[in-house]
Amino acid sequence: MKQLIIVFTLFTTSFLIGQTGSIAGKLLDKEYNNEPLPFANVLIKGTTTGTTSDIDGLYIFENLSPGDYTLSFSFVGYETQDVLVKVVAGKVTTVNLTMGASAASLDEVVITTTTRKESEAALLLDQKKAVEIKQSIGAEELSRKGVSNAASAVAKISGVSKQEGSSNVYVRGLGDRYLNTTMNSLSLPSNDVNKKNINLDLFSSDVIESVSISKAYSSKFYGDFSAGNVDIVSKDYKGTGFFEAFTGSGFNSNAVNKNFVRSEGTGYFGYYGRYAHNPFAIILSHGIDPEDAGTPINIVYGASAGKSFNFKNGSRLSLFATGSFENNYEYRKGAAIDYTLVEKKAFDEAEEYEYSTTTTAMANANYRIDDNNTLKYNSLFINNSSDVVGYFGVDGNGRSRDAILDTEQGFYQMNVQFDQTRMFVNQLQGEHKSGKLNLDWGIGYNVVYSKQPDRKRISLENYQYALDNDPNTNPTFYSNVVFDNQRYFQSIEDEELNSRINFAYNASENIKLNFGYNGRKKERNFENIRYGYDIVNTTFPVTNVNDFNSIFNLENLNISSDSNGIYEIKVINTIPTLSNTNRPGLPENTYKGSLNIHSAYIDKEIKASEKWLIVPGIRIESLDQKIAYDVINLGNSGEDEKRFYKNFYLPSLNIKYSLTDEQNLRFTASQTVSIPEFKEIAPFVYEDVTTRIGGNPDLLEKGFSEIINVDLKYEWFFSKNELLSLAAFGKQIKDPVNLVVGADATGTQRYFRTGDKATVYGFEVELRKNLITDENDKSKLSFGVNATYMHTEQDLYTQIDGETYDVSFNKDKEDLQGASPLLINADVSYSPIFGKYKPTANLIYSYFSDRIDALGSGQLGNVIEKSVSTLDFIWKNNINDKFEINFSAKNLLNPSVKYIRETTLGNVVVNSANGKGVSDYKRGMDLGLQLKYKF
Repeated sequence: MKQLIIVFTLFTTSFLIGQTGSIAGKLLDKEYNNEPLPFANVLIKGTTTGTTSDIDGLYIFENLSPGDYTLSFSFVGYETQDVLVKVVAGKVTTVNLTMGASAASLDEVVITTTTRKESEAALLLDQKKAVEIKQSIGAEELSRKGVSNAASAVAKISGVSKQEGSSNVYVRGLGDRYLNTTMNSLSLPSNDVNKKNINLDLFSSDVIESVSISKAYSSKFYGDFSAGNVDIVSKDYKGTGFFEAFTGSGFNSNAVNKNFVRSEGTGYFGYYGRYAHNPFAIILSHGIDPEDAGTPINIVYGASAGKSFNFKNGSRLSLFATGSFENNYEYRKGAAIDYTLVEKKAFDEAEEYEYSTTTTAMANANYRIDDNNTLKYNSLFINNSSDVVGYFGVDGNGRSRDAILDTEQGFYQMNVQFDQTRMFVNQLQGEHKSGKLNLDWGIGYNVVYSKQPDRKRISLENYQYALDNDPNTNPTFYSNVVFDNQRYFQSIEDEELNSRINFAYNASENIKLNFGYNGRKKERNFENIRYGYDIVNTTFPVTNVNDFNSIFNLENLNISSDSNGIYEIKVINTIPTLSNTNRPGLPENTYKGSLNIHSAYIDKEIKASEKWLIVPGIRIESLDQKIAYDVINLGNSGEDEKRFYKNFYLPSLNIKYSLTDEQNLRFTASQTVSIPEFKEIAPFVYEDVTTRIGGNPDLLEKGFSEIINVDLKYEWFFSKNELLSLAAFGKQIKDPVNLVVGADATGTQRYFRTGDKATVYGFEVELRKNLITDENDKSKLSFGVNATYMHTEQDLYTQIDGETYDVSFNKDKEDLQGASPLLINADVSYSPIFGKYKPTANLIYSYFSDRIDALGSGQLGNVIEKSVSTLDFIWKNNINDKFEINFSAKNLLNPSVKYIRETTLGNVVVNSANGKGVSDYKRGMDLGLQLKYKF
């Protein structure tokens, strides 16, 4: 009986199928070069039957009776199209359609559609379809989570953490030297002599469409690839026109009641106007004392606009521009301690007042010539400034081992420092299609001016007398060497020309060939100069520690033996025929670095079946790196030139297996390299108040570290904005480079190849889940969490006898610098709808565990960055389609930012060369309110 039922069922089903037909097809997006259009609506007119296209743009209607039907295709802001379709019994009628934006759409609706590439759903689609392993965060998610810049954006991605108090980003336990940063797939320069990558804090969310991290290597990336590549995709616009403006204000809980000061000669908008003047002339004509920085209330404002112009021949020109300014006041109170084998300098109480600004302007033009050809020009300008006034030893108990009068108390230093970076990025890109061949290319030209003009540092002894209210007892200048009181000037100029070109040839439905070229030509010029105040009268009393201008002026300059002046100005590198006293000088340290890379690659995308995608590739890269330096700290060896030249052959393999339409299994393996940066090899030493950091030219003898990478990842996209992923990864680094604290009198931190190899392995998990959805399947309550566990281990040489520097270790194994064993990011989002009022509340949490900031050498213990937990609350209020009121409360947990050195006597609070000037401080909570209006 059971067998009869089965036979009858099969017969009936076959009969019914034979009497019905189907409609299926694929929707393409004309606005994005005919890529698949997901989530579009397809309705059979005159019925309630409808569906939506999936993430590959596919749709289907099955079991339709034979006859004529009218399909209506629609997508918000796109032109609705009706198509007459004839259904034939037993056949599938194919209807493929390309959809484009409607010229009659309202501005705000068009804005909604052009942000499709910024949405979480679209980026998950991109992640699902990508050949390599990557993760992205888009403008939609950035806005929802109140993320203000690219550095904070990438810190929300699994396996990524940001160093609190600095711009350093760590990916899978590997820091700045193991990362690359690009914009629109074209390389970006660094803005900091001590960094390989540009400060991601500089990229405000106003210019970001999305930020992605590719953690697994493919041949299109430069061979210098270890932890990953951060790519910032700039915003653009397509639509009939819009204009929006915003303004906001806020404050930091630590800063709001403080009297802020900033450097003399700097402006409210973060500019310094004396770069054309000789530093010696500046010293003679301008004072030392900081000036009032205004009320410590943060301000932000900006505007964006865009418009498209459609031409009769079907081409279109789209223009977009955005500009913004923001400032920030931050007050830090903590410790500043220089401790190697013994305590060298210690300030148990130190204060820093930081006034920072960021000005951003970007404009781009996107010219769609026709369906097959597009040109895009993008220009970005960023001005970033940081103005920090630091007072060290404000309690009168500062200690210095080298003090002259009292080594146990009264040592004090003031450090007034302004840093300004101006960056210009210009990019021209094109996409072209012809039959089976697609051409994608780009050319970039970047210029960076990074200046530290007129840093002022004053050192006093017996500072406790400034606090006793006794006019008969006063501090005096500490003047062990002439540069204990100084003015310092530093300049970095980076210029880079880079390019990319990729030819994609679709040989068949199952085979696609990619072959291309990447090139970089980069130059850096660095110079600095110090002028020291040589105190002639060493017992001169400092009666007012807030008025150094009354001392260091022309009237008190000792210009002859009988002038009874208080001080003389000294310089190290003299101009020929001129004295080193009270005369201008030449740069003290200089270096010029050049990097030339030419590379060709080829890979083959093989669809072995509907489920298998196999992509083998190889990259051939020619590297030529050179640095010429002239520094004072190496004596007669201080002027030299180092060069490294090498051709690399770097294979890669990416495999994607589609378990189902929603699930992927990925495997990648590759060989890459890591090359040293200019700052790692230039032996110039930068001296902060309690830290010293410099490069090591011996690194260039070897020239590179060889890296083997392996990744395995499972992805389950169980809805358009929900995801579960699990990943395991491993790396082996040959000849790893670490930042090491020297066990010598100076305690200078330098870079060394510390052993034969290092290993990294770990696990990642990520979950995005909707808890409550509305009738349109949009999330009302959702949460996301990602966590990474890592284990690192490297062997250490007992002794490194370098040509320039030596170092030794008293242990044979250690964790890798910068690696946190545990990283966690989590967020909860609630988005109810009350008519036109659409609020969104977000609670965002992140955590990283203790990690090594610098390796200790000899008997020194490591410098450890202690774990930090942060919690932010963001409340966005869309009052209607045009008006927003947004509130943010960040750093609610207000954890301590702390660095310690491990010693046999216990942990000692110290400072990081990568962090702020103080340690063991609380940053305070940041409260802000923003208003935004769309015209």
